Amino acid sequence: MARPRQSTGTERDRRPRGDPLRSVKEYSRPAAGKDSTNPNDLRPPAVLLKTVHYLIDDIAASPSLHPWTEVYSFVFDRLRGVKQDMIIQRVSGLDCVAILERTVRFLIYASYRLCGEPLRLYDPRINDTHLQENLSWLLDCYATGTEPHPNQEEFQALGLLYNLGSARATQHIMELPERLRSTPAIRLSLSINRAFLDRNPVRLLRLAQRLNFLQCCALHRHLVTCRRDLLLIFSHGYSSRNCRFPLDRLAQLLSLDASLTAQLCQAYGLEVNQGNQVVFSKAAFTEPEQGELHCKLYHNIVDEKQRDLTVYFRKPAGKSTVHQCSFILINAVPQKSFNKFCYLKETLWPVISLINF
Repeated sequence: MARPRQSTGTERDRRPRGDPLRSVKEYSRPAAGKDSTNPNDLRPPAVLLKTVHYLIDDIAASPSLHPWTEVYSFVFDRLRGVKQDMIIQRVSGLDCVAILERTVRFLIYASYRLCGEPLRLYDPRINDTHLQENLSWLLDCYATGTEPHPNQEEFQALGLLYNLGSARATQHIMELPERLRSTPAIRLSLSINRAFLDRNPVRLLRLAQRLNFLQCCALHRHLVTCRRDLLLIFSHGYSSRNCRFPLDRLAQLLSLDASLTAQLCQAYGLEVNQGNQVVFSKAAFTEPEQGELHCKLYHNIVDEKQRDLTVYFRKPAGKSTVHQCSFILINAVPQKSFNKFCYLKETLWPVISLINF
């Protein structure tokens, strides 16, 4: 298989054809008697970087390839093959960093985009394992390399947001040089991490409004826990027979709309009366059954970051191949990019976060 299917593919033909210029080496598990170090089968670092550019720019960010679960499966497998070649050759330096940065961005976005998909199509544990491995390798490259890394602030912050509450991740950030630790993105991620550790969900959700789209993708897996803590705290603090809490105000604190807030309250056993008021009660608060609460339904705080964003295709001066181009985010989205609910059309979602700097 050269790439995921599209409307003009040949996968239904009796003898499907593959384009040799677009075929990408798949991941192959090590096996006894198989020589995985054959130089003829290994791609040098420069070729690996071009391969990653192709996978991200042409495949993952293409609005014409569907469904995205197949796109993810294809790109994920080929990125594993890239990583395999890197490990065998002990690739290091700027090419290694560039490959890992793009891989981490893709995996973080996939963790959000495919959240809630059936396990047969997307396994979040496998995605998390590979994301953690690539992120750890990238941070180690930052620590041991002597070259300047202009994107280090971004990925140090992403690492902490993704591993919110982790003592290891927190210690790593605190051991960074003061110059790096005091940058805006890392300071914001530290504040969010502190709010998470203090179990202060109101402050956490308020600070999360200042995150960009990809940072919200990294944070999103902690939002269920955060909102649960907020409802639990309020169930104790406002547990009174005559106390009523406005649903609209609670929705604002949870960064949800009123209907989703009401659903979330009911999932935790809390009553929402006909006057759109929440009746908090520490006795009524119950944990929902496993599988009853779907994280994907409560992505509003991430979806909001897609507003006022669009993309254009930039080809730097002197660059001739598509692998050397970049997708850039800009403001002022054309009206046709929005659906009737004023959200960015789903066909543009893959492009938004897969930014190559």
